Amino acid sequence: MKFLRLLALGSMCAALTMGAGAQGYESEKPMGAMAQEKPAYLAHAGLEQRLGESLPMAATYTDETGRTGALGSWFAHKPVVMAEVYYKCAMLCPQVLHGLATAVKQTTLTPGKDYDVLVLSIDPMDTPADAATQKRDFLAQAGWTNDSRAAASVHFLTGPPSSIEATSAASGFHFVRVPGPDGKMDQFAHSSVILFATAEGKLSKYLSGIEYQPRDVRLALLDAGEKKISNPVDLFILYCCSYNPAQGAYTVSVLHVLGLAAACSLAAVIGMVFLLMRKPRSMTV
Repeated sequence: MKFLRLLALGSMCAALTMGAGAQGYESEKPMGAMAQEKPAYLAHAGLEQRLGESLPMAATYTDETGRTGALGSWFAHKPVVMAEVYYKCAMLCPQVLHGLATAVKQTTLTPGKDYDVLVLSIDPMDTPADAATQKRDFLAQAGWTNDSRAAASVHFLTGPPSSIEATSAASGFHFVRVPGPDGKMDQFAHSSVILFATAEGKLSKYLSGIEYQPRDVRLALLDAGEKKISNPVDLFILYCCSYNPAQGAYTVSVLHVLGLAAACSLAAVIGMVFLLMRKPRSMTV
């Protein structure tokens, strides 16, 4: 009897195990894997770098003062560093703007003279009053509150859906509406990135993340300005560094550094040979 009971219990355990497998319980699947999967709606909130593409310069926007005009009217013959955010954001956008303000503060370039700052809202519900508040915070973080020239070079824009969609399509900055804590669809999922454009409105660089190295921002502005605001040291650094679109940052170009070292070594060898081959001057008594 004892043997029969054990056999029955074994059969029940086997049946339960097989039933669990049939119901899809996978012991080999790591815990939390489902929670780590990217929601389907975020598939349309990525970034597509479109270097060399032109922004919609005719798109209509309104700045923090209430002035309405074409996007191109905020481009003034100098490179532009841009950010696409929304002003009622309480999480990612403030970090992007803080990272931008901190970086431009340390580039040693002069705002208004060497470059302009352009921040565009992706939320058509944002108002010029929202833009003015965000601009005050940005100027304070950059240390430009009492710098009228710098303040005049910083523009926070709002626009209608048509302008926002045109700019997003041109820049490859894709976003989707997502529900907030209250369930309302009043928030956006988007990438964290700052963009650089030439004076003509052509996209030249993207720097990803929420913290941006001042060196990278400076080099991106120099590139966008076609090196017109550079000096010999900048040109040397630009030669030794190269922009990596995949990483959204500047990295040291080993080949360029090795090539420069080889050229210097060859020049030194030629110089030594020249000195050794020179005939000594005959001494006269």
